[in-house]
Amino acid sequence: MSKSSICERERSHLEKMNKFQLSHKFKNIGIYIAIGTFILLIGRKYIENSEWIRPILQGVLLVGLLLTSLAKDKEEDEFIDSLRSQSYRLAFLLAIVYSLLQPLINYGVAQLFNENDELKSFNYFQVLFFMLVVQLLFFWQLKRMNN
Repeated sequence: MSKSSICERERSHLEKMNKFQLSHKFKNIGIYIAIGTFILLIGRKYIENSEWIRPILQGVLLVGLLLTSLAKDKEEDEFIDSLRSQSYRLAFLLAIVYSLLQPLINYGVAQLFNENDELKSFNYFQVLFFMLVVQLLFFWQLKRMNN
């Protein structure tokens, strides 16, 4: 097997992964899952001993947002693909900034109010939720601005 054929197969595989999208119907499914799960997360606050269900609901919420993010638009073209790429890039950069600054802000606020709070990071859910929501908001805003 030649080196160029291995490279070509790898390139082809990467291109397929890069172009991966779900059909348009998954957008609505993802939105319904995300909204329903969000309501359940709020309702969980009023139920005793329900802390065990929180990570499950958070995971389902992330799946709903991911389905919405990966679903095609009704009319998917190169321009929409470009806007989607821009929104992922912006969401990624803002998530990094958020991850770096948020613990410092929390610590500063705690010191300001004389709370004995140590410098803490946060969990994966906060970062992934932030990244998916920011990506979706940027994508929808970029689409709206360019119509």
